[in-house]
Parts: sequence; C-alpha cells; structure tokens
Amino acid sequence: MTAETDSPDTLAAYKQFFSLERDVLVLSLAMFAFSLGFQMTSRYVPEYMAALGASTFVIGLFGTVGNVISAVYPYPGGALSDRMGSRISLTVFGLLSSLGFLFWLLAPNLGTIVVVGVVLEPWIWIFVGLFLAQAWKSFGLGATFAIVKQSVPPSRLARGFASTEVFRRSAFLVGPLIAAGVLYFFADFAVGFQYVLAVAVVFGLLATAAQHYLYEAEDTSIGKEFEGLASIREDLRALPPELRPLLVGDTLVRFANGMVYVFFVIVVTQFLEVGLTVGPIELSPAVFFGVLLAIEMVIALVSMPPAAKLAESVGLKPIVALGFAVYAVFPVLLISAPANAVVVALLFAFSGLRFAGLPAHKALIVGPAERDTGGRVSGAYYLVRNAVVIPSAALGGAIYGGLSIPGTGLAYAGSPTVAFALASLIGGIGTAYFLAFGEEFEAYA
Repeated sequence: MTAETDSPDTLAAYKQFFSLERDVLVLSLAMFAFSLGFQMTSRYVPEYMAALGASTFVIGLFGTVGNVISAVYPYPGGALSDRMGSRISLTVFGLLSSLGFLFWLLAPNLGTIVVVGVVLEPWIWIFVGLFLAQAWKSFGLGATFAIVKQSVPPSRLARGFASTEVFRRSAFLVGPLIAAGVLYFFADFAVGFQYVLAVAVVFGLLATAAQHYLYEAEDTSIGKEFEGLASIREDLRALPPELRPLLVGDTLVRFANGMVYVFFVIVVTQFLEVGLTVGPIELSPAVFFGVLLAIEMVIALVSMPPAAKLAESVGLKPIVALGFAVYAVFPVLLISAPANAVVVALLFAFSGLRFAGLPAHKALIVGPAERDTGGRVSGAYYLVRNAVVIPSAALGGAIYGGLSIPGTGLAYAGSPTVAFALASLIGGIGTAYFLAFGEEFEAYA
C-alpha cells in the first residue's frame, strides 16, 4: 500500500468524485445542489421567521417540526421510492423540495390565515414549506450507509465515510457564503433573504431537471420493499447490542444540540449583535453569521480526513467522544462569549471540530451490522434517535424565550443563558455516558 493511499487527503473525495459511474455522479451532483440550497436558507430561517413576527417559542416549534420530519420521512420516502422507481421518485422529491423553497420565498406575500378563530401570521407558510423542502432528503439515507459498508473493508469504514462527507459538506461551506454575499447588498434582512431563497429555488429546479434527464438507472428500488410497521419493529429488535450505549449517548447529545441549534443565528444577530468591520467593509450580524458558518465548515472539512485516519490507530470511540464533547460545550461557550468578532469566529472554528468525529460515528453505527444489513441498521438507529429528539427545539424555545399558559396565570420569563447552559449539561451527560459504556468496533480493537 502506498504512502499516498495511507495519508489523510482532504482532496481525495474530489479526486474520486470524477471517476464515479454516471448514475452515482448525477446523484452526487443533485445531493450537492439540494444541500447547497438547504444550507443557504435553513440556518437563516429562524431570523426570517422573527422578521415575520414569530415568537421565540414558534421558532423553537419550527425546529421540532423539522425533527419530526427527519424522524418520519425516511421510511415512507423509501416506500415511495420502491413503488415509483428511483428516477420518478427523485424527480418528485426534487420538485417538492423546490416548491418548499418557493413557499418560504412567498411567505410574506401569502398573508395571514385563520384557523378555528385563531389568526396565524405569515410565518405559518414557513412550516408548510418545511414539509416540502426536506422531501429530497428522505431518499437514500440508508442506501448511502449500505453502499459505503459494502464498498470498503471494515478497518477503513471511517475513511470511506470521510470521503463522502467531505464532498457533501462542501455545500455546507459554499451555501452560507452565497447567502452572506447576497445579504451584504441589502439593508433589510427579509428582502435580502428572499433573493437568497430565489437562488435556492433555481438550484433545486436545475438539480431536479438534471437528475431526471441524466439519471439512467433501471426503474428498480434500492434495498427490500417496505413492509410496514412490522418491518420497523423487526429492524429495531435487530439492532446490534454494541450500538445501545452509542445510541443513548448520541441521543442525549443531539437532544441537547436540538434545544439551541435554531437559536444560533438569533444569538449572533440579536443577543450578541456581533458583526465585523474590516477596513471599508462592514458586515452586519446577519452577514457575519454566514461567514461564521463557512469558518465552521472549513474546519470540519479539514479535520474529518485526518480524524478518520487517526481512528484507525486509536480506535473509533475516542474520535466519536471528541465530537460529542464539542457538541456539549459549544452552547455554553457561545452564550457567555463577549460581543467580539474574533472570539465568536474562534468559537465557530472550534464548533467545526464536532464534525471531525462524524465519519468515525457513522462507522461505529454501521460497523457491527451484518453484511447487506447496513442500510436497515442505520435506518433503525436514526429512527430511534430522531424520534426522541423531536421535542428538543420546542423545549429549548420555551426555556429561551419564556412561555405562558393561557387562563392559568402561569408564566416563565425565559432565559437564553439557562437554555444554552442546560443544553451543555445534557450534552455533557451524553458524552460521559458514551465514554463510560460505549464499545469499540472490534475491527479496530
């Protein structure tokens, strides 16, 4: 084996990309385009909702609905793919996602609606768009895990996932920079963000058209046909016992992150109100937030390959624990940071290290699975984790901004500091649990 093969090369994913078969190449490009559109928009949506009059609790509820979609979409998405075939399902999911971006774009113009005597402000259309915008993401999660599982030897699983993650998450870097560039030219955030959404709609339509006309796979499904709730129960019972400590720790960490994730943009733009001035260039807090996301993703892209390589020497568990620890401490560090652009930028760079453990994390999920069951194991794992995490954002919103119960006189004023500190505490418990009880994938032992 050559030294070049052994070295952690950040560019390896891009070198391998251009040698992919045509169908995989088309799907990869579509994945990049939809990830680009979603990353340009989704991290800014909470600020957009605030501009449309949404309360802090409603913004938290937006995060919870997103958690619901992430939990329930993969199974029906797989069933639809089995019935319609890969090409048609990809086209339908792509059109639905593009329509979701369009709903977000038109939300201020669609106006209020009245439901059972309750007047709902234009932010309600953000929820409608959310159900559509995430449609494309419902395709292929389990299949991606299974393909990597079957394509690389067990001792190289982390590196295999690092290659795919580096390419996919390049969109996570480019998307926020495009958004920041567009927002820079608008004093009114809501108006500027509508232009960002228009660009996302264009990306979605182009990706949908490209995959429809260029994708040449036969009209067959990936994996077995969906068999309903009995299939879900079977897959959950079949989870390898080695995964249980990882699942518990991961769920606690993700629940904690879910409590505050949608409020990161609010903290930067409204709580800290931190922007950046470099010579004649002045970046508003909203524009600076896009730069912060790009800084975070640069660190993620640079750190994932060497971390995956390191996992082959020290094992998967320490690398996964590192990622969990960064998840845990970042919220309390951010909420207590001074309104200083350099300090906040360094914190987001530190936050990028949480992605360093992601390839090892995926390898630890799928590694114990029997061959040809990687997709089912990963699907069941994420179903459990995402289902438990569902209420996290609504809970975080209630703690962050307060909540009153009509007719009772009971109210809680809310505290951003308490919300973020509690998130770090829960994340720390999850990290400690995994360190105490988590098991190493035997291929690395």
